[in-house]
Amino acid sequence: MTLMLLAALSLSAQSTLPLWPHGAPGSEALAVKPELLTPPAKPGDSLHLSSIHNPSLLVYLPPKDKATGAAMIVAPGGGHRFLSIDTEGTNVAEYLNSIGVAAFVLKYRLAREPESPYKIEEHPYADAQRAIRTLRAKAVEWNLNPAKIGIMGFSAGGEVAILASTRYDDGNAASPDPIERQSSKPGYQILIYPGIKAETYKIDKDTPPTFMLCADNDKGPATAISSLYPMLKSAGVKTELHIYASGGHGFGYRPGAMPVIKSTWLLRLTDWMADIGMSTPRP
Repeated sequence: MTLMLLAALSLSAQSTLPLWPHGAPGSEALAVKPELLTPPAKPGDSLHLSSIHNPSLLVYLPPKDKATGAAMIVAPGGGHRFLSIDTEGTNVAEYLNSIGVAAFVLKYRLAREPESPYKIEEHPYADAQRAIRTLRAKAVEWNLNPAKIGIMGFSAGGEVAILASTRYDDGNAASPDPIERQSSKPGYQILIYPGIKAETYKIDKDTPPTFMLCADNDKGPATAISSLYPMLKSAGVKTELHIYASGGHGFGYRPGAMPVIKSTWLLRLTDWMADIGMSTPRP
């Protein structure tokens, strides 16, 4: 069953690209372990992907006649124990394609899985950095604008996204690897009910434009993004904040689902992306 689900997941994307073709640094001893995809425990739950030791991108490119040049790395959540790979990954990627945005679902290493050797601020952070560099290195091949590469993170993925957005570098010009020569700074960041503490991060005028969204009855993220907003505004960072009255945690993107937050929040994001010049306005 797991193998069939993994095959179906791979088929939903146009391709899967390993971030390190010869294996991820720090994962050499675990490279042969297969990924695990767990079916939903009950209707409405997410698919859970775990045992990720070869971090990669699921590639979703929009039709050429729709492509805006903008690109989004999508980091699903799951408490660093698994990835909610459909509701916070592939569903979102398919929506982004519909508005002309290339999407790349990030399968990053999990630091809180049982017996995991990984650390959040080292391994998944490195995976996000490598993903941003990879998109820049392949911008011509994938018809991307290098200035329009952003990162979106849900819950634990929000922690990965904000690490990438606040601890970036210009790349290593002397590296023999052309990917490592690229900047790891995203052009914008999107934090959806992020599992963060605002005071942990250094925010300054160079922090990328930021979009944040959660539900008010999701106490941790609602507190975190309410605290992060004045920090961003004080630094002069172009920011938009949405807090819905209800919706809880982990609603992801579920087309046609109720409550309405589950199926309409991406419209708010679409409008913001158009406002900052990353996509075209809605009709």
